Amino acid sequence: MKTGLLFLFSLIFINNFFAQNVVNNPAVHIIPIPVALTVSQGFFQLNNSTAIISKSSQTAEVANLMANLLNVPTGFQLSVNKSQSNIKNNKISLQLVANSMLGDEGYTLNVSPELIQIEANKPCGLFYGLQTMMQLLPAAIESKEAVNSVKWEIPYVRILDYPRFGWRGLMLDVSRHFFSKQFIERYIDEMVKYKMNVFHWHLSDDNGWRIEIKGLPKLTDIGAWRVPRTGTWGTFDPAHPGEKATYGGYYTQEDIREVVAYAKKRFVTILPEIDVPGHSRALISAYPGLSCTKLRYAVEPGTRYFREDDNSLCVANDSIWLILDKIFTQVAALFPGEYIHVGGDEVHAEYWENDPREQALMKREGITSLEGLQRYFEKKLEKIIASKGKKMIGWYEIDHQLTSDAALMSWNSISAGIEAIKMGHHVVMAPTRYCYLDSEQGRVSDCYQFEPVPDGVDPKYVLGAQGCLWTERVPNERQAEYMTWPRSMALAEVFWSPKSRQNLNDFLKRMQCRFDYLDTEKVKYSRSGYDPVITGISGGRICQECDDSTKVNITTEIPGLDIFYTFDGTNPDNFYPRYKGKPLGIPKGASEIRVVTYSKGKPVGRQVNCLLTDVGQRYN
Repeated sequence: MKTGLLFLFSLIFINNFFAQNVVNNPAVHIIPIPVALTVSQGFFQLNNSTAIISKSSQTAEVANLMANLLNVPTGFQLSVNKSQSNIKNNKISLQLVANSMLGDEGYTLNVSPELIQIEANKPCGLFYGLQTMMQLLPAAIESKEAVNSVKWEIPYVRILDYPRFGWRGLMLDVSRHFFSKQFIERYIDEMVKYKMNVFHWHLSDDNGWRIEIKGLPKLTDIGAWRVPRTGTWGTFDPAHPGEKATYGGYYTQEDIREVVAYAKKRFVTILPEIDVPGHSRALISAYPGLSCTKLRYAVEPGTRYFREDDNSLCVANDSIWLILDKIFTQVAALFPGEYIHVGGDEVHAEYWENDPREQALMKREGITSLEGLQRYFEKKLEKIIASKGKKMIGWYEIDHQLTSDAALMSWNSISAGIEAIKMGHHVVMAPTRYCYLDSEQGRVSDCYQFEPVPDGVDPKYVLGAQGCLWTERVPNERQAEYMTWPRSMALAEVFWSPKSRQNLNDFLKRMQCRFDYLDTEKVKYSRSGYDPVITGISGGRICQECDDSTKVNITTEIPGLDIFYTFDGTNPDNFYPRYKGKPLGIPKGASEIRVVTYSKGKPVGRQVNCLLTDVGQRYN
């Protein structure tokens, strides 16, 4: 009865939220958008006397984290108090409650003149309430040093919020390029601001082995290093005879423990990935006997090797099972999460086909195809994973006939996820079109249009979704930030907010407000939403090449910008012709259009120079 009454009160609470008029307050630009939000006129004034109230040990860790986040930029010395009996006003209170609407990660946040109240069923809900509160403060809250010239005001709000999906992830590939432990922790800091809770750590591939395994020293002595190359990935020369492998790095087990502990305090689960049986060139470079050819390969530096060299483990080699057992024993001990990712994608089985040991195994086991041989590998690996007390997850290519405990990530299409769900598997949706962040910095709207639950499937099988940053073309940490943001903000809203609350134009306004915060904390991000997109129109249709009938159409993803252009080869500014929304005829002799965007009299996007033979291509 008590639970029923709480549920009834919660329904009244949320209905009252929607019944009120939301005040248009520029200080409120929360991402992801909460389930319910009202804003009133006025602000809570944060000052050096503000008290943080934490009544229990369960809430203390979040309270201490709040104090640390607030004290650095404000210069205050806020402390955490266990009792509020002597504190009548000017306080922030964190409290655990029992509210059936909130689930494990939901929260309520109420800001009034003398009190900020954050309530949740569990500490992780309080943590997400804290993230929302931080977004309500001025952008200077992201400063790494005290800022004395700011009024630390938080608008009066009432918020009820909880996530749509339990799995809200980001994947970072550290095999192609190694990123420091400190950067990984900063990356986690950034993703939790938008309430993401799974960090998928791609720790091995053809181009580098990044995790220390006791008893297998060659994995990091050899597999973690390759010859240095700079330029365009896929065009590099292979390692020359005698050339030293000096580019790379790896995480010690102590590094791993530190990052796992860091993530745990921020309610992030780390999903480790060891990619087998394909994408195993770094592993094979360390231990050549594990491939069918047994040839000595250098760690792949980014050549056109694809399908030319053997990068798959030999399934019939008993040694690989001893090594994989040792690897996954230690991985399972280091990472406390429910799942271990085993890769399984893009396995090139040509060398299996010509290996007598593999053929003998296939005959002995009644395996009639190379796909069946991979199926045999995955089933045997799943037993190893299960023996460590973990569940297996892999890319969609792992066998759908595995036990129902195994989960799949659908990366190349939504249809692959649908197929897996029909086979009774839980799925994390990460389709390339919407969730892959490694191609050119494109339109945020492509991410925002993603719907993780396909039509016709049971939603209970969709664990959630994630963005994926592969790093072939991401050679440094600044570029990793640039490729991640702001598109991952859009994904975060898709993963957290109710579908009924999602609105692209509203999101784009809030996204622009977040740019000030990213600038303050010196995180690199893309501003491609301000860039002009130029297309050719012929006969009412988008065309790829111009002819005498073609007109030029110019749009921007972020609405309301002023667009200026020229056909004469000079660089436009806001004194040039302004685009008024109607397709432009191409002057005779013109070979190029140059376009720039302005907002409030200042340039905001990059100038785009487009050859008129290229209209229809996207320049962003």
